[in-house]
Amino acid sequence: MTQWWQRAVIYQVYPQSFQDSNGDGIGDLKGLIQRLDYLQKLGIDAIWLSPVYQSPGQDNGYDISDYQAINPQFGTMADLEALIRQAKARDIRIIMDLVVNHTSDEHRWFKVSRQSRANPYRDYYIWRDGSAIGGPPNAMKSTFSGSAWQRDEATGQYYLHLFGDKQPDLNWANPQVRQAIYKMMNFWISKGIGGFRMDVIDLIGKEPDRGIRENGPKLHPYLQEMNRATFGDTDLLTVGETWGATPSIAQQYADPKRHELSMVFQFEMMQLDQQNDDKWALRPLDPAALKQVLIKWQTAFDYTKGWNSLFWNNHDLPRIVSRWGNDQRYRVKSAKMFAILLHLLRGTPYVYQGEEIGMTNAPVASIVDVQDIESVNMYREQMALGQSEKTILTAINAKGRDNARTPMQWRDAPNAGFTTSQPWLRVNPNYHTINVAAALDDPDSIFYTYQQLIRLRHENDVIVNGRFEAIENLAPAVMAYYRVLGHTRWLVVVNLSEKRQPLDLNDQLEKTIVTNDAPLQSLTDQTLQPYQAFAAIVRHV
Repeated sequence: MTQWWQRAVIYQVYPQSFQDSNGDGIGDLKGLIQRLDYLQKLGIDAIWLSPVYQSPGQDNGYDISDYQAINPQFGTMADLEALIRQAKARDIRIIMDLVVNHTSDEHRWFKVSRQSRANPYRDYYIWRDGSAIGGPPNAMKSTFSGSAWQRDEATGQYYLHLFGDKQPDLNWANPQVRQAIYKMMNFWISKGIGGFRMDVIDLIGKEPDRGIRENGPKLHPYLQEMNRATFGDTDLLTVGETWGATPSIAQQYADPKRHELSMVFQFEMMQLDQQNDDKWALRPLDPAALKQVLIKWQTAFDYTKGWNSLFWNNHDLPRIVSRWGNDQRYRVKSAKMFAILLHLLRGTPYVYQGEEIGMTNAPVASIVDVQDIESVNMYREQMALGQSEKTILTAINAKGRDNARTPMQWRDAPNAGFTTSQPWLRVNPNYHTINVAAALDDPDSIFYTYQQLIRLRHENDVIVNGRFEAIENLAPAVMAYYRVLGHTRWLVVVNLSEKRQPLDLNDQLEKTIVTNDAPLQSLTDQTLQPYQAFAAIVRHV
């Protein structure tokens, strides 16, 4: 049976940057409510809402101090309940972002935990003595630079933080921690939400004494226990962030018989433009490698025994049109190309706010303009190692998370119509031409290509349930595949480059379904224009 989320398209809202309703420079829940009609027009089925819980904001809400309270900068619990109701009236569900690998150090549990070694809440977190030679217990590193261990003066022990030092990791080996989390999840389920996006969920089974971060031996038993205790008998969408997943690992999460999650986010293709597992060590994208990874995840993953996600962007990733497209001369064409390529694959597509109008990266000239804790920490670490500031800023401009977090560009008005005051993060200066109002006024805009692709998914079973067949022996920068269901055969072809590419296929073209260029009249001995993309109904010869 097809689940609602298999036919759905999910739209991620980063609330801090979406719409400010009260003029304080920060997006909020009432602002999001004001924009629901826009999202309904786009056609999306659910909103993944980045964290709006109580938080000191060290990591922009991914450091939670109270899971069952709303950060006043976003509004109130009544505002969130109103969002759920008003979204539901438009057939849109709200997916809450759940961060349970760690909390803020201002969470009540941690405040009590650090008071003494004998405190009942001590075991809610991971505390260790220093090494025999002094210093941290072991060499585990934080994702945000430096050691993953922080010494706490009050008791002389170290606590684990795989992210910022104000984000202590929870001890999932403690059954009391797990039960407290499940109780909290059921609180949100009772509010009528549509599901959970689970932040770095593959880390909850960590075994720090053995140096194990992702995919620890207890990870899947924990998820199965969570499933039984919370969402297991519902139709909620549950998607886990799993940076270390392979197709076989992703299958374990998503196989319905295992009773874990609906699907995961996997990031293999998002690491193709880095070197040696170092996000900041840049290298150009090889289109042939991108094709290989996309095909791998469509074929090595068994869609008859699970489901997967599709995405180019999120709050942690730079804008795809700047990253792997051309955000100047071919901004519109390359943005549409990436949309057509992704949305016609098998899986559930996720659209990140602004992606549907082709928002771009927003380069900075100085570290003082950077808010992202990961980028700032990397800058300090690399400067201390003697790296040149120019090289560091080049990496931040390419991969820094602020690229995705600049305010939504609504119209050609002060601060892009996002706020009436100073925005918390500067607006991309190109908002004068790249904005929602301009996109809605242009029938050939990126927005309407996204709208069309979403409608096609809703109306055509071949996209949801059709098998995927890759086409081999094409130019390295050309990806093409069939989606086949019964007698229906769709062909999807994209040029991943800004250079013309040859195309020569034997299929008989019957009808073009979606394109970012003039429709082809034949598939034999053709030349694809830069970033050209199309899908068509074909007859296999």
